[in-house]
Amino acid sequence: MKAYRAAILRFADDHRAQYEADGLLVVGPDAAGRPVVRAVGAYDALAPNYPGVAIEHLPGRLIAPGFVDLHIHFPQTDVIGSPAEGLLPWLENYTFPHESRFADAAYAAEVATVFLDELLRHGVTTALTFCTSHPASVDALMAASQARGMRLIAGKVLQDRHSPDGVRDQTEQSLADTEALIGRWHGQGRLGYAITPRFAPSCSEAQLRGAGALAAKYPDVWIQSHVAENKDEIRWARELFPQSRSYLSIYDDFGLMRERAVYAHCIHFDDDDRALMRSTGAAAAVSPTSNLFLGSGFFDYEGADRIGFKYGLASDVGGGTSFSPFHTMLAAYHVGREGQTKPGLSLSPQALWWQHTAGAAQALGLDGVVGNLQPGCEADFVVLDPQATPLLARKTAQAGNLDELLFALIVLGDDRVVEKTVIS
Repeated sequence: MKAYRAAILRFADDHRAQYEADGLLVVGPDAAGRPVVRAVGAYDALAPNYPGVAIEHLPGRLIAPGFVDLHIHFPQTDVIGSPAEGLLPWLENYTFPHESRFADAAYAAEVATVFLDELLRHGVTTALTFCTSHPASVDALMAASQARGMRLIAGKVLQDRHSPDGVRDQTEQSLADTEALIGRWHGQGRLGYAITPRFAPSCSEAQLRGAGALAAKYPDVWIQSHVAENKDEIRWARELFPQSRSYLSIYDDFGLMRERAVYAHCIHFDDDDRALMRSTGAAAAVSPTSNLFLGSGFFDYEGADRIGFKYGLASDVGGGTSFSPFHTMLAAYHVGREGQTKPGLSLSPQALWWQHTAGAAQALGLDGVVGNLQPGCEADFVVLDPQATPLLARKTAQAGNLDELLFALIVLGDDRVVEKTVIS
């Protein structure tokens, strides 16, 4: 066992933050030998219970759960920061040409290394990520993640129509490849597989039907896709699937709405869509930097909470503009202030932080596993330095309570705050 002494942040079941200004985090093996949180609390109360356990003292530092990124595109690492008039031109001019390069296994492996290094450098310890339509892209990312011991969920994109040469796949082969990848990677160590239709317009009915059949056959795998991000995209989806009540309903009609299904964006919803998310157990990946960058719109927090469905935060790199959870949380705050039916919602610092840790883990069906530091959770955490920059140090020194401390980190923080990322 090993212990860490620092300020400690974790979350209760009611989403409220629990904070120890002088805390102790004790990490040790569970019955299977995996490092988990064995105890956490005030240093003075816990330290006498662990005589002889080595304690790493981290004065002035904050230990917090590793961040969970609920939606990100590994092949778009080099697409970040590309100018475009909107979602569809951005896909056509930048994303698809770049993704075609991932047929090359060596290139995919090179980008996988950069991608995972960036996640860890920014304090992200769990991610749900898109690969490309090429099985080699999945193999490269999974192998690199397994070598690091990271918890990662990923999948080969399905896109058998309305896609250019180089990324368009073939219907039956794409489904066979998906099933083979499930067998090769799902449940291997800390890895999970996600059935991944790119978005409904890129998939034929046969491909969506096959994806739904795989989802039924493998109920413990994840599902991920995009929905209701952009109004032009919505019109296109409705033209292609006129029998479905809404864009979201297309996925339900093909058996792709259930627990462990995560849909990115979920911006342009009505209450029937929100009720469908709630009743099926599906979750939304809120991607505020991407939505602001592409001019897609604003996630309706008020509507989500009123109807009651699960959601969490996501970077959506490369439409998203940063790997940094601090930038994502700040953008979510802006969305809350400006983008609601009744503008002026003020998301609390604790709520923002929860959305990127325990809330995102709950959306994945991994609550109590990652995204928190309660006893029994896997020991993935970040060591944060609230004095990482002169202005941040000045601001955090004046913090009179936890909300002021967390909000200073959200507004002024970036990768420099992440002193160390620890994965179990």
